[in-house]
Amino acid sequence: MRDNRLGHPSPFQFLCVTGLLAIFSATISKSPVLPLFAAHLGATPAGVGLVAAISAFAGVVFSVPAGLLADRFGKKRLLVVAALIFALAPWGYLLVATLWQLALVRFAHGFATAIFVPVAMAMVSTFSARERGEKMGWFSTATLLGRFLAPMTGAAILGALALDPARGFQMVYLVCAIAGGLTLLLAMSLPTGSADSQTQAWSETFRRFKVVALHRAILLTSLVEAAILFGYGAFETFLPLHVLAQGHTAYEIGLLLAAQVITLAFTKPFMGRFSDRHGRRPQIAVGALFGSLCLGLLGMATTFLPLLCLSIAFGLGLAIVTSATASHIADLSHGQARGSAMGILGSIMDIGHTTGPIVAGFVAASWGYANAFRSAALVLLLVAAIFLLVEGRKRKEEDSAGGGD
Repeated sequence: MRDNRLGHPSPFQFLCVTGLLAIFSATISKSPVLPLFAAHLGATPAGVGLVAAISAFAGVVFSVPAGLLADRFGKKRLLVVAALIFALAPWGYLLVATLWQLALVRFAHGFATAIFVPVAMAMVSTFSARERGEKMGWFSTATLLGRFLAPMTGAAILGALALDPARGFQMVYLVCAIAGGLTLLLAMSLPTGSADSQTQAWSETFRRFKVVALHRAILLTSLVEAAILFGYGAFETFLPLHVLAQGHTAYEIGLLLAAQVITLAFTKPFMGRFSDRHGRRPQIAVGALFGSLCLGLLGMATTFLPLLCLSIAFGLGLAIVTSATASHIADLSHGQARGSAMGILGSIMDIGHTTGPIVAGFVAASWGYANAFRSAALVLLLVAAIFLLVEGRKRKEEDSAGGGD
């Protein structure tokens, strides 16, 4: 408190800036430079897709082990490890000469993100239980700002050096390296007391992980987040193609996507605060149902204004759900098992985000873009119904137990 009055940033604010730089570094390495760089190396469209998917695969595989290691050795130590990779990986792009080398560097970069995101979220959950949802919302907004600024910065660099593409790629990855280096400096400077840095025995770590991994409510909450990210994956992949098919311009596509990201970034802290005050389970269910409705209607929209309204509405649905899910999982898990809990959430939600475009792509190829959005809406609706059924039954059991007392 004294530091804040003197104008010094709090540990939480420090972590938010670290998250912004980390996600900026991770995003500028892939958007929009990655497909262009892969094509420059001679990659086919299939090769570009494979390279792009590798970092997401790393997230699926390593999020849970990262959470385990954070619980075992302390969250700050794992955060510094992730930041070290963020600082070193960009230099690998400058040495890449073949596609397989690019894939290797992308895997390493994805490994850093797989460690950083769940561990940072677990760290945020330790700051204040009473304001957990709001703080997680602000941290997510910080990372979204990094995700929003990175493509614009990368595109500006590539545009300025359009006559010398190789030089443009080098400059983008140099900026990526600078952001990664700053991430490392900030991670190392995080106050030790701001995170759970205590170690514990492996036996205790695995015991607590088993409790978390078999916790029905944690798995179900993670499934809801995976379902809405399944829908988001379909949305971000096929909205541009759907909008182009309706005769709209690339400029209008950019406005639609930007409106969705801005809505998500600005509403998450407030939705997190709402879940702190009014409960997380009802908010998760309402947000999932609302998101499903938005996706279902998206295929019916053909003019710009309805498309814009639905894009904003789906961003709000994302904020309603994701501002409550991580906080709910943190509430349900022991303080020294939150790394594992966030790792499980990260792995499951990455599966949803990765499979969304794949499934929607098969549907779109056979039945059109409108049905691709409807299939994603149906998946989200089914998961929301399961969540409502299970949590409603649990609520009745809790009320019965309370009445018996």
